[in-house]
Amino acid sequence: MRSLKDYLLLFAKGLAMGGADVVPGVSGGTIAFISGIYEELIDSIKAVNTDSLKVLLKGEFKEFWQQINGNFLIVLFTGIAISLASLARLMTYLMEHNPIQLWSFFLGLILISSIVILRQIKKWSFGVVIAGIIGIIASYYLTGMSPSQTSDSYWMIFLSGAIAICAMILPGISGAFILLILGKYQLVVGALGNLDYGIIAVFIAGCGVGILLFVRLISWLLHKYHDFAVAVLAGFMMGSLNKIWPWKEDIAFDINRHGEQYATIQKNITPNQFLEISGEPPLIMQAILFMAIGFFIVVVVEKIALSLKK
Repeated sequence: MRSLKDYLLLFAKGLAMGGADVVPGVSGGTIAFISGIYEELIDSIKAVNTDSLKVLLKGEFKEFWQQINGNFLIVLFTGIAISLASLARLMTYLMEHNPIQLWSFFLGLILISSIVILRQIKKWSFGVVIAGIIGIIASYYLTGMSPSQTSDSYWMIFLSGAIAICAMILPGISGAFILLILGKYQLVVGALGNLDYGIIAVFIAGCGVGILLFVRLISWLLHKYHDFAVAVLAGFMMGSLNKIWPWKEDIAFDINRHGEQYATIQKNITPNQFLEISGEPPLIMQAILFMAIGFFIVVVVEKIALSLKK
């Protein structure tokens, strides 16, 4: 039974997840894993199934709410929703005006988090190591893919929603970036801005189907092959460091619906190369400072989580 303090902390974790989802290349699933609620989140979403829906249809709302861990879900998703609504502009501003500091912060956060998560592996084996390497390679490949052109038909929008929502709950993989790869980021963002209810409804339907199916696989893997699953998820996080390296060179561009140019393809470069190409200081000391802040936050969160378990 959670106390008010526990729910306030859970709400704060939801705020952090929402803030992470705003940033392309960073996943809310990463924050869930760091803060120790990932498995509970997966199991709670998994509980929304035919059995629990039958209970709801019988009018047994209290039983239904308990089966799906409703208090946990409502508090967490309220935090995520408020964060998405309130932090979107802040994160957009930071990405535009302080990108090196922001990406350095997340680089430190995710790097130390992947190490912390690896400590959850109970028994190391050759297979577990291979699973981790596969996770690294898969994430590195996905985050390095270039945007593609795909059909704007409803079935593709539905499929994009299903794939993107799966990415959002995987540590290290950004759902927004998956939409960009599938060529649907501008379409979905435009639909939200213009209130195109047809596209929005199809996309949300795809998200709903995708998450309800995908969490069952993740839950099964975590319960049946815990160490292998944790190694893969930690690998996803390590591989995603490719996407959030602070110093980048823009090499391809597109125009958004506001007529503004934005980079679609970037490549990682060294701080010295950044100075030569952009003429701007690489801010190495600030980058190190913000990486250290990311490290510090994860260590503090882990200690708080361990103290709450005692």
